Amino acid sequence: MPSILIVGIIIFVGFICGELLRHFGLPKVTGYILGGVLLNPGLFKIVPYDFVSHTGLITNISLSFITFSVGGALLFPEIKKLGKTILFITILEAEFAFLLVFLGFFGTVPFLTHIDGATAVATFIPLSLLIASLASPTDPSATLAVVHEYKAKGRVSSTIMNVAAFDDVLGIINYSFATVAAVALITREPFSLSASVLKPGGMIVGAVFLGIILGVVFNALTEFFNKETEGALIVVIFALLFICFGLAKYFDFDELLATMSMGAVVVNFNRHSNRIFTMLERYTEEFIFVLFFTVSGMLLTFSVLPAAGVLIFLFFIFRTIGKFLGTYTGAVLSGAERKVRRYTAGGLIPQGGIVVGLVLLIQQDPAFSHLSQLIMSVIIGATIVHEFIGPISAKIALKKAGEI
Repeated sequence: MPSILIVGIIIFVGFICGELLRHFGLPKVTGYILGGVLLNPGLFKIVPYDFVSHTGLITNISLSFITFSVGGALLFPEIKKLGKTILFITILEAEFAFLLVFLGFFGTVPFLTHIDGATAVATFIPLSLLIASLASPTDPSATLAVVHEYKAKGRVSSTIMNVAAFDDVLGIINYSFATVAAVALITREPFSLSASVLKPGGMIVGAVFLGIILGVVFNALTEFFNKETEGALIVVIFALLFICFGLAKYFDFDELLATMSMGAVVVNFNRHSNRIFTMLERYTEEFIFVLFFTVSGMLLTFSVLPAAGVLIFLFFIFRTIGKFLGTYTGAVLSGAERKVRRYTAGGLIPQGGIVVGLVLLIQQDPAFSHLSQLIMSVIIGATIVHEFIGPISAKIALKKAGEI
């Protein structure tokens, strides 16, 4: 089957499934993933295995766009205005989720799975670290849909939306450190200052520096092309975005931090930033999301689902407990009002977006080849669970807060 025909089928099926589920009150992203599951070569053989194994370019293109948009949420005056409540809640709910998932998986995975030649240091700690690093991010789109649908307004609503936007950043940082540590444990490299501190530090600093440079170049070019058509601006955006992602990959920097840093430079120092991000959302966001999440569903490995079923449930439970404990603790420490302490966490349950991109990067890394299928199945399965339960949880929280 021609590759161009397969891409057309992927986009069409993903879009139709997203629209169908939207009519049932569920997030469209859940429909996109469902469309990918229906096209999964392990189910109906519509799409050949060979095509699915060569979707890395699609994944990287989508990730560069998504992380650029995440960086676009880091508006410095807005962060300063939000104050310590948002800061405390964001840090603690993200890191509590990471910590509880890590401890929970490290304590249970050895008894629930069988991996040939598995050891605690080279298998179960890396596996737990990688999965835990995917527990921090929240998908703000599902909660945003609830807020808009019921015209919710108030302190809890604004806190939820701001925390959901910023904890993606912590999720990317957690992922960056977790992957470096996991590779070191799997390869059993002896401890050295260079390998354990300087190398990961260089990857992160280099990524941020590269993102800043490309952001400055982009800002200069948009001044030159400002009077051109929106189509020309979109071409410039994606050209520099792909160059940034590609250079980071070439120099072994963290690609996600690089494109996220570029987005932060654009939103804070480009006087046309509102037009740029609005234009991207209007013309390209849905296409990228349909392609990205449908492909994600196609990568699900059904053979590991029996083993992953219990792990999906555990991931959901540990992550949810971490979100509630971290949110409440952060709200108390920052002196937030009572309803913020009690109800904010209910809107932080949805998960998707960036976390799916991170697990696809794990699948591309040969160091994790013996773990990636299990991690992929747990995260995709948990994403579907979160996207079903998350909007319901958000609606209940906002209703109890008196903001609907």
